Amino acid sequence: MPRLVAVARTGRSFVDTMRSVWEDGDAVLPVDPRLPDPARQRLFAAMGPAAIIDDEGTRAADHDPRPTADGDALVVPTSGSTGVPKGVVHTHASLAASARATSEALGVDPSADRWLCCLPLSHIAGLAVVLRALTLEVPLVVHDRFDAAAVMGAAAEGATLTSVVPTALARIDPSVFRRIIVGGSAAPEHLPDNCVMSYGMTETGSAVVFDGRALPGVELRIVDGEIQLRGEMLLRCYRDGTDPRTADGWFPTDDAGSIDHGLLTVRGRRGDLIITGGENVWPGPVETLLGHLDAVAEVAVVGRDDPEWGQVVTAVVVPADPAAPPSLEQLRDAVRAELPAFCAPRRLELRGALPRTPLGKVERRSL
Repeated sequence: MPRLVAVARTGRSFVDTMRSVWEDGDAVLPVDPRLPDPARQRLFAAMGPAAIIDDEGTRAADHDPRPTADGDALVVPTSGSTGVPKGVVHTHASLAASARATSEALGVDPSADRWLCCLPLSHIAGLAVVLRALTLEVPLVVHDRFDAAAVMGAAAEGATLTSVVPTALARIDPSVFRRIIVGGSAAPEHLPDNCVMSYGMTETGSAVVFDGRALPGVELRIVDGEIQLRGEMLLRCYRDGTDPRTADGWFPTDDAGSIDHGLLTVRGRRGDLIITGGENVWPGPVETLLGHLDAVAEVAVVGRDDPEWGQVVTAVVVPADPAAPPSLEQLRDAVRAELPAFCAPRRLELRGALPRTPLGKVERRSL
């Protein structure tokens, strides 16, 4: 039976090891080498790898191994909204479908383009860069981590395509690349013309939408306000064997959104919706307005339980100057100037930093 092999490496070493595991007919569990040992042990217990490969070599796993199915390529850990590790099982076929769809949308030319991967390879966004290169036999450069100077150096040496999060985009000159995929968190205020804003998730094998438009081979629909997707790039199942797809192959994303003339608008995770005094408030538009204030370095908007309102809109702010934080009234005025008054925050919480994932997303469950 095919095995699951955990690979805790970075950069080119990870890529070479992954290909070697595939040649043996096994599937790969990508693991962030920085993961603390208790978290790593919880992950291994949940995923059931047979072996572990890291910089110290190869060893058998301590937990009871569970086999994979023929054709499985990756089991990608994702914590979802609960923080409990679960594994998204992708086949070689689903990964190839994802790679072809994104490459077609970007107009990738294997004879002229070169991919740069500077995202963590323990997440689908970084893995997808590698898989696009391998599937279409496009030259590939892999960095161990994001470093702005190294990214610019790679572009000077011929890299034409890359994928970054908005915070990384702000630290480089994007014009040196032919195309850049941007994802992982909210879009920057001004997106350069050579960049595309992506929407996707681990279950979809990375991006399925660029700038609101479905990629080739991707179907979109809205059911009761929820975005649902269908296509060959979808996962086979989760590691526990459950299949989140409907009987006719649609994947409910748990994201709220709408489609207007074929253009998808993503509102956010349905669980992020704040219902205050009977009114619905999505955090995204409020965060965008508050993020433009000079006194605000970072902001997240959440709902706090309240006996009168049900929930109250709460701004969790990292001030640009801790000695001179913004006032609640300043925040309320900024929001009320652009949005209905019920969207304005009623509470302000000051923090030194916001908890974020390695890809830059705010971990709302930690707030």
